[in-house]
Amino acid sequence: MGGALQQNYQPAPTRIMETIDISWGNLFLGYLLLGIPLWAFWYYHTGLVRETLVAAARMTVQLFLMGLYLTILFELNNAWINLLWLLIMIGVGTGTTLRRSELQWRKFLVPVAVGSLISIVIVDAFFLGIVLRLENVFDARYFITISGMIMGNSMKHNIIALNVFYKTLSRNKQDYKYCIANGATRREALQPFMRQALKLAFNPQIATMAVMGLIALPGTLTGQIIGGSSPDTAIKYQILLMLAIFVACMITIIITINMANRTLFDDWDDFEKFS
Repeated sequence: MGGALQQNYQPAPTRIMETIDISWGNLFLGYLLLGIPLWAFWYYHTGLVRETLVAAARMTVQLFLMGLYLTILFELNNAWINLLWLLIMIGVGTGTTLRRSELQWRKFLVPVAVGSLISIVIVDAFFLGIVLRLENVFDARYFITISGMIMGNSMKHNIIALNVFYKTLSRNKQDYKYCIANGATRREALQPFMRQALKLAFNPQIATMAVMGLIALPGTLTGQIIGGSSPDTAIKYQILLMLAIFVACMITIIITINMANRTLFDDWDDFEKFS
């Protein structure tokens, strides 16, 4: 009888997890949620109704275009094309950083671009080459998506750090010069400003890391699970990506500010306006 049971036993089929597609009609239903914040903006006369509609429209067009060219990039999967796309992302990110931080392009263009490039090279080489051990570190599926994620987050924190560091330094120039006059080196006199810039730039990131998994489900984790990955695999990727982003942000900020300071100060450790 036991043998018969074993012969009749069939293992349960493995469940194939498929992502539920979203129809165009259901996508439109999602846009109806915007009615709530739009009504609030209109009711309280914030002047943000038009800006919100324009932002939502731009987001839609840009993301669909992204889907189109990512499909092409993934199909081509050419290392040189992927590197070119990385340079384009760095160029766009650098321009956005300078516009948002209101700093002089002539003085900060090279430091911001170089800081972004070096941070991505270091973190990508470690993450893709050593941790994931990819045979081709320029594989579009990993190289472009992870580089874009690192670049976007680095840009956000870089804007905060640059704003805080240089605007606070400009407002407190007398305090800086007082330290210099009392024998402090330029690096020592700039320490308080660097400390404040790093604290304000990284406090939100540290807070996010501290509550991740308790009150926050990050986008990468959610996207991978919905896409069919097991929770274990998604969690491992999320942890490594958070660490990679955190490190890349720090490298970007340190290189950018230190590289810019080499040309912003004269031989007497004085400086002119930054914006």
